[in-house]
Amino acid sequence: MRILLLSGPNLGMLGHRDPDVYGTATLDELVDVARTAAAAHGAELDHVQHDAEADLVAVLHAVVRGERPGDAVIVNAGALTHYGLSLRDALELVRVPCIELHLSNTLAREEFRHTSVIGGVCDGTIAGFGAHGYRLAVDAAVALVDGR
Repeated sequence: MRILLLSGPNLGMLGHRDPDVYGTATLDELVDVARTAAAAHGAELDHVQHDAEADLVAVLHAVVRGERPGDAVIVNAGALTHYGLSLRDALELVRVPCIELHLSNTLAREEFRHTSVIGGVCDGTIAGFGAHGYRLAVDAAVALVDGR
């Protein structure tokens, strides 16, 4: 099983960005959490981070066309969560389980963060658990692929 983890804009700056909201872990550390969780399930994790929406869309199109392996997708879209309609449309094309992921509890933050344009095309959302959310997202993706 291969799990694709997509990270959106500004997530490469984790560890530098507002630690009271996002914690102190870097993106590499969070990916390591997800990779370790995937390995515990006998799965592989492929991670891609882009700051541009078009680049994330291109990765998803490659999954849809079978050019990039992915039995499940986990996406932390960052700010694109709230307005990334082309990302939403690309996620809608993906015919594998998809988990929306956020470090912070977006519903406990500014009102503009309460709306997710991608959530409706994902199988579920994990938010507010910090670094632990990465393990939870992998566990959920594996369970959905395995039909549990």
